[in-house]
Amino acid sequence: MDLFLDRLESPIGTIVLISDGEALRVLDFVDCEERMQRLLSVHYGEQPVVESRESLGIKRRMEAYFGGDLTSVDAIAVRTEGTPFQKQVWAELRNIAAGSTLSYGALAKRIGRPGASRAVGLANGSNPIGIVVPCHRVIGSSGALTGYGGGIERKRWLLEHEGAQWPLATL
Repeated sequence: MDLFLDRLESPIGTIVLISDGEALRVLDFVDCEERMQRLLSVHYGEQPVVESRESLGIKRRMEAYFGGDLTSVDAIAVRTEGTPFQKQVWAELRNIAAGSTLSYGALAKRIGRPGASRAVGLANGSNPIGIVVPCHRVIGSSGALTGYGGGIERKRWLLEHEGAQWPLATL
């Protein structure tokens, strides 16, 4: 498998996009390279990554998202490596609508694992595709903006950009 790297300037910093030519595999911030390299190593081993201008329309959709079309990222194809549980959590993240927030416990209930909020939190923190797989929409049960690989200020910016209100609705 070939992996291709491209970059996108955004209002919250330079974003690194890694695709396999068919789907987005990684989206992270350039200043989080250590985390990104760790996730790449965990999921893909020592797979080389080639600098390339992406052609999947990912950048165009991301630019539309930052321009206010919050659903533009929903059409981006993603493919991840991970455990079945992680993949289940990541798939459910894509069902949290822009402008909405959910607690880790509520997310655990949604996937049929009501006692697994800590495991959901760990899976959320291992999400290799930020923004598109919107782990930033998961917050603490108290409404606190807990952990985000790109930093709490970026999480706050993303939620405000999406018009989210918190403390959250606990659905």
